[in-house]
Amino acid sequence: MRRRSKNNHNVIDLFCGVGGFSLGAARAGFKVSGSCDVDKRILAAHERNFPSTHHLNADLSNMTGKSLLKMLGEERNAITGIIGGPPCQGFSVMGHQRNNDVRNRLFVHFFRIVSEIKPLFFVCENVPGILDDDYKALRESGFGLVDNDYLLIDPMKFVASDYGAPTIRARIFFFGIRNDSGITIKPLDFLPSNTVKKIVVKDALRGLPVKIDPDWQEESQGWRAIKHEEDSFFGTRLSGLVPSQVGDKVAIQRLAKEKKVSGCLGTRHSKTILKRFREISPGEIDRVSKSHRLNPNGFCPTLRAGTGSERGSYQAVRPIHPTEDRVITPREAARLQGFPDWFQFDCTKWHSFRQIGNSVSPILAEQVLKILYKRII
Repeated sequence: MRRRSKNNHNVIDLFCGVGGFSLGAARAGFKVSGSCDVDKRILAAHERNFPSTHHLNADLSNMTGKSLLKMLGEERNAITGIIGGPPCQGFSVMGHQRNNDVRNRLFVHFFRIVSEIKPLFFVCENVPGILDDDYKALRESGFGLVDNDYLLIDPMKFVASDYGAPTIRARIFFFGIRNDSGITIKPLDFLPSNTVKKIVVKDALRGLPVKIDPDWQEESQGWRAIKHEEDSFFGTRLSGLVPSQVGDKVAIQRLAKEKKVSGCLGTRHSKTILKRFREISPGEIDRVSKSHRLNPNGFCPTLRAGTGSERGSYQAVRPIHPTEDRVITPREAARLQGFPDWFQFDCTKWHSFRQIGNSVSPILAEQVLKILYKRII
């Protein structure tokens, strides 16, 4: 069983997904010591990017805080924070809000695990729909598990584009600081800096290959050369800022030596679809597929994830490239979500888009968690 120093500022990422929250935490200064997800395929992608993190494939609704720590090889007093984004599909207004969706209860289980481990802080994120009146009882059930031990900050809505990401994806964040921590923090502390440069679609996609062969279907065919990004806040987060013990070594080396990235996979469109796409202007929506052509001078709308195999394996609607008559590639989606070029996803397009669409922007996560990190150290 592994034991960790109390001074590593360790965090556990519950419902970790592919690792947008984990990457934000690592770049903010924390060490992602453990992660948990019920989806083996997603967890495999997370492990590829966080090889030194202890990964646990488990259903948290069936675990206690004590059993979770035991399986992760952790001591309770070595955990500084718990972060996570419980499944949000049941709350999402973009899908079909379901009051009786069994996944909704995982929101409460997040707070239950926090109450049992009692880390210094916790951060939980979800979709804006979680604040609907229909879910008031659910929220109060979760908050009631921690409100005696934690200072709870009112839920805050963050839009990723305000923090330097190229997407208008909005998320609700719930923060808690343990009462005996001596740390004071206010909602105003999390306001975006006036110096943040707005990154639009053309900025985000700059340097990636524009012409994508629809026959590039295999993972090996998706590795393509890119041009260097300028030295800017966004640019450095694409090519560098690799936290210690984070990242797939092969992907990092190929980016550094060959200037190549993965995920430039094509999509075969019929002639009918190509004709429709050709007639759609930036900002307009295809009346049949509902695909939105990206505006090069605007922000990317929220990328959707589609559904898992347990709900029919429906493919999410993918945006149309701003200048090409095709939907975007997984690597383009990753750029628009704020993931670095060295970050790896599943080898398939379907799973890659699911992983990207379900993630919090790592740029937003970094900016928010950095505020907490500076208070703690």
